Amino acid sequence: MRTWLIDTGPIVAFLDARDPAHGEIVRRWSGLIGTCATTSAVITEAMHLLAADPGGPSALAELVSLGNFRVFDLCQPADLTAAARLMEKYADTPMDFADATLVLLAEALGVRDILTLDRRGFTTYRTGRREAFHLLLGA
Repeated sequence: MRTWLIDTGPIVAFLDARDPAHGEIVRRWSGLIGTCATTSAVITEAMHLLAADPGGPSALAELVSLGNFRVFDLCQPADLTAAARLMEKYADTPMDFADATLVLLAEALGVRDILTLDRRGFTTYRTGRREAFHLLLGA
């Protein structure tokens, strides 16, 4: 079964009907078959962004619990060091911690397909093997 990475923006847009990208995300996401892979940093960021919406945190918890999600925790010392190096390398883009963990996860899983609204970042970022990402939105 195919695995694809998912960033914070599409998760928030999928759950928040007021988000400008909601319609596109719902249409695109419904056409994807396989497993969503993300990181605890992405889930934390999404939870923070949805916290002010009534039912937002519960909707996120339900999506992750009932959806075909795999959430990876990349917060061990070696992961933090690698993420910090990536954030320094891409400081001019810039890269946040959640993005850095997705790049590390892409390398670990050998996955380049990503559902993200961050076109600028993920057209610039490369894996450790210098491989580009394949953006599943707006491509």
